[in-house]
Amino acid sequence: MDTPSLMTKKVEHGFYIEDLEVGMMREVSHTVSEQDVADFARISGDYNPLHMDEEYAKTTPFGGRIAHGALTASYISAILGNDLPGPGAVFTTLELKFRAPVRIGDTVLARATVDDVNVRRRRVTLDVRCMVGETVIAKGKAGVMVDARP
Repeated sequence: MDTPSLMTKKVEHGFYIEDLEVGMMREVSHTVSEQDVADFARISGDYNPLHMDEEYAKTTPFGGRIAHGALTASYISAILGNDLPGPGAVFTTLELKFRAPVRIGDTVLARATVDDVNVRRRRVTLDVRCMVGETVIAKGKAGVMVDARP
């Protein structure tokens, strides 16, 4: 059986604003591969040698190549678009502080936790963070616009 393309696949709606509560949480994990870094560079146009050239990256304070920070941030986007609040939500803001590098081969755990729900404005604020093991790689806040129940 053929898998429908993303453009034709019917997607169920995610949470409505009335369904969200402070403390709701979702996580995703992803092991960063060489191909992920190469694909992200191609898609974003960011070919900084810190991400692409091991010899150059060895001369930096990181001592070797690191993944793009925006690649790490994209795992948060995946949670917001797919799980919490999910399909139908619109990602409106992101304030993220990067605290440590992500290297090829690291497994990143991204987490989003509902921090505030404003039903009248249909806005949700989430605490977001990415970790490798016990090390917090990035943390901050994300804002999302969420549909009201029809």
